Amino acid sequence: MTRAPVTRTWYRLALARPTGAPALVAAQGAHLGAAIAAAEAHVTGSHAIAVDVAAGDDVPLGESVGKHQIVELGAATDAPSLRWPAGILPALGHTAPLASARRGWIEHADPAKLVIEAQTDADHLVDLFLGLVERLPAADNLEVRVLDHFEGAGKTEVWLTSRVNAKKILGFLDEHDDELIHNGHVELSIYVRAHKGTLRLTEHKTIVWIAEERALEAEVAGWLKELEVPRAETLTRVVAVPHFHYRLARSRDRKKLGEQLFRQRLRRVDTLRAAATGPREPD
Repeated sequence: MTRAPVTRTWYRLALARPTGAPALVAAQGAHLGAAIAAAEAHVTGSHAIAVDVAAGDDVPLGESVGKHQIVELGAATDAPSLRWPAGILPALGHTAPLASARRGWIEHADPAKLVIEAQTDADHLVDLFLGLVERLPAADNLEVRVLDHFEGAGKTEVWLTSRVNAKKILGFLDEHDDELIHNGHVELSIYVRAHKGTLRLTEHKTIVWIAEERALEAEVAGWLKELEVPRAETLTRVVAVPHFHYRLARSRDRKKLGEQLFRQRLRRVDTLRAAATGPREPD
């Protein structure tokens, strides 16, 4: 059986470099994460700070026969801020409002429940999220939401483990961090039934504790201090500007991720159709 050709898209990427001004390059990939990996490998020591889909003059001639992989476009006007965790990047031309972004946590004003949200950078996300999971007094289930903007599927698939414990959840997440923690098309929730609470890693890579009671309020604040996340007055989050979600270069596509979750004995418990609210960020 003949395989369908892999469609590749060109992206413009701003890259922070160890020295000098950020560079602007055009890179192609089967998906955004692949283009980011190619661009970062091309510019030694760099990391992506902003992205957009390339159009017109930024797409080199001959791309259809693979003559170009990376094209240098000069200096970028976007400036580095927080190094965003893998899975999420602001759009080119929209980094200025994020200049004040820092690691930190806040408590949202909500009379009905306790809502604490923490933000960190690429180097600390795994340690922070798994560190909080490790400190939970109990954990009952892990929910994995494969979101509607993953490959433009237009639907969110909800997967759930059987009743487990924090140790098993930690082991599972540690083993599948590239597929789940670093995937901007996935949202993770851990249910703590004894405290009517949920620890969530959002699609925008912030970590949120939501509880119907305030019994663990002091404990959560203490855990964040132990994990070196300071309290802040506000959080400057990437969701505040146009942005892109992506998965890592060699991670599974949507179909294969679903197959992997099934093999790991998660059950697909719901499928939610996306509301017709206009276009979503590209893959």
